[in-house]
Amino acid sequence: MLDELAGFPGLRMAEAGEFSRRAFVNGKLDLTEAEGLADLIAAETEAQRVLALSQASGALKAIYDGWQQRLLHARAMIEAEIDFSDEEDVPGSVADQVWADMRDLLSAMEEHIAGAGRANAVREGFRIVIVGAPNAGKSSLMNALAGSEVAIVSDEPGTTRDIVETRLVIGGRLVLVADTAGIRETENAIEAEGVRRALVRAGDADLVLHLSDTGSWDDLSVPSGVPVWQILSKADLRERNSTAGLVTVSSKAEGGLESLFDSLLKHLDETIGRDLASLPTRQRHLDQLRRAVREIELSLDGFDAPLELRAEHLRAAGFNLGSITGQHTVEDILGVIFSEFCIGK
Repeated sequence: MLDELAGFPGLRMAEAGEFSRRAFVNGKLDLTEAEGLADLIAAETEAQRVLALSQASGALKAIYDGWQQRLLHARAMIEAEIDFSDEEDVPGSVADQVWADMRDLLSAMEEHIAGAGRANAVREGFRIVIVGAPNAGKSSLMNALAGSEVAIVSDEPGTTRDIVETRLVIGGRLVLVADTAGIRETENAIEAEGVRRALVRAGDADLVLHLSDTGSWDDLSVPSGVPVWQILSKADLRERNSTAGLVTVSSKAEGGLESLFDSLLKHLDETIGRDLASLPTRQRHLDQLRRAVREIELSLDGFDAPLELRAEHLRAAGFNLGSITGQHTVEDILGVIFSEFCIGK
């Protein structure tokens, strides 16, 4: 059918995102809604679908437009005092009416930015890294979680040299599980590089599963904000399958895997949550939001500065917000955004 259609003069395949871009140009969508539509098309999990649908339906647009109106009102009040200070119906000071609201707006924006980690965990995947000494059962646990032979399992220590990653869906959320090289001192340059990479990946993780088959765990050099769970492995070789205060698993006999899954599901609920609406989903959003926050901070901190300069900082903050929705943007940014769409969308 496509070959037949291609024979008509002037008929061609639509470029990636062409129709969505036309909708943006004609004011039917703003950039956040267009990006949400692209994410909805690419969604793999229920959580990704909910987040993308919220954005495509205009949740972020409503938030940013509301903030724009508050900034516009603040600027109008300041300019009224500057231009019409001799008029009786213009307040002599805008401090109580403007700056208190700007402090509230600043708090709301900072809280919004703080949700970016949750949004990233949904959109890009919650990152779990399995670490431990050689032969602690890391690859076996990886395979048991994935339900397939993702990683090579061997009695020979140091089998895993590079990072092996698989994608899972737990509770409707995308989870990226990484198996890493066994952590130990070694003279082998390749294995040493694997250990280095394991520690780097653990430092960037959302959760680290630290396995041990001996009940002894060495300290990991990971940032304090990264949660580390101590997992006692190879429970099928022990007399008891549970140890107080520890998650105990047996990848071979599947002992404790249900408990581990339940613990992971609870942790995902606590860290990501179920309320996924209105979270910033793109680095582009965060960059402009942080610039806007900085401009508002400068306006609030400059209480000794002329009102004209403080109003200029509020104008710059509004410009940054407008760049997110597409009120102020450049062709290069549009090209990047709409290139993410499928052909014909």
